[in-house]
This record gives sequence, C-alpha cells and structure tokens, in this order.
Amino acid sequence: MSDPKQPLTESEVRAADLADWRQILGRIRARFRTGDFATGLALVDRIGASAEAADHHPDVTLTYPEVIVTLSSHDVHGITSRDVDLAREISAHAADLGVSADVSGLTQLELGLDTTAGERLAPFYTALLGSEVQQGEPVDPSGQVPTVWWQQPGEAGDDGPALPAPEVEQRWHFDVWVPHDEAERRLQAVLDAGGTLISDAAAPSYWVVADADGNRSCICTSAGR
Repeated sequence: MSDPKQPLTESEVRAADLADWRQILGRIRARFRTGDFATGLALVDRIGASAEAADHHPDVTLTYPEVIVTLSSHDVHGITSRDVDLAREISAHAADLGVSADVSGLTQLELGLDTTAGERLAPFYTALLGSEVQQGEPVDPSGQVPTVWWQQPGEAGDDGPALPAPEVEQRWHFDVWVPHDEAERRLQAVLDAGGTLISDAAAPSYWVVADADGNRSCICTSAGR
C-alpha cells in the first residue's frame, strides 16, 4: 500500500475493494447491521481495541440496530492506507460476530449558502450550530450538524456546467453526498417522488435536482473529481 501519510485518490480508494465501505467526501464509511445493542457494543469494543493498537481512531455511532463507522486521516485531510488497513480489520471483526454490512442509504449532508460574505457570516453560523471555524467554514467535529459552505452567487460550482436560471429565488441548497454506486438509485428515488432533473452535465460528480417548487439541491459523489 502507499505511503501512510499520502492521501489516496478516489480511484485508489475504490481499487482497494473495500466491499463494506464507501467513500463520501474525504472519508470512508460503513454501516453494520448489528440488530441489537449488545452485538453493537461488542463490535464497538473490538473496533476500539484495534484503533488503540493502530493509534488511528475512527468516528463511531452506536444505536440499537446498527453501528456506523467513519474513517479518515485528519492530519492529511483525506483517506490514507491507514484508513484502508483499519477498515479491513473492522470488517473482519464484523464478520467474526456474524454482522453484515449495508452500504445503502449512506449519506453526508452539507449546506451551501449563496453569499459573498462568508468570512463575515462564519462566526454567526458557528455560534448558531455549536461548530468551529475550519478553513473559513463552520464545521462540527462531532458530526451532529452539517458543514456550511459558501458559494458565490451565480456560480455553478467547481468548473461546473452553466445551469438555467432558477424559477424561484433560493440562497440555501443541500449538497447530499452519497456513494458512487448509490447516486443513480438516489436520483431515481428523487424523480419518482416528484423531483426534476435540472442538469446531469457534471455527473458522476453531481446531479442538480429541484423539488416541485423549484428549490434546487445536488446529489454528489466523489467520482470524477
């Protein structure tokens, strides 16, 4: 595997063939369907032991029916071989406990605000959401609330396609990050629920969709970035 201090590209992460895990933003995430709290706690105990041994610590959410684990290398702001190695070990623990993984429904939400005054507004949203400013954006390290990011009014995104003028005035929008192999299913669910596809010109990086009132959101993946 590559240098443990060197971030992996999206294609390198996918080539690692982590069947239980999917890349969302700069993280890999897995959902283990434990079915009960005691099994979930046993899995978390094993994850904790492996994390301590590796001196590399994931974010873990334990609820009654499942355990969700998120891995990234915070020192390099990305995914490294350390995450891949620990992900494999965690999957082995789950398999040993008879716990299956379920990649469907894995999601990360970010909130985008059209504004030219992000630096000025950041302290307000940081206080409102109980977050902290990281690289100019309100970020909650605990993961309880979404990150807020700023988009210049009229921008389509990072070298993204030009979009038709919106039918309604809108300054907030959702960026809904999903695994690369979940995006088309999520898009179809949105369309089946009365949504409209505004643009797929930037797919598979993102699709722009709108609700029945014209409010836009993006379905985003790490692919093609």
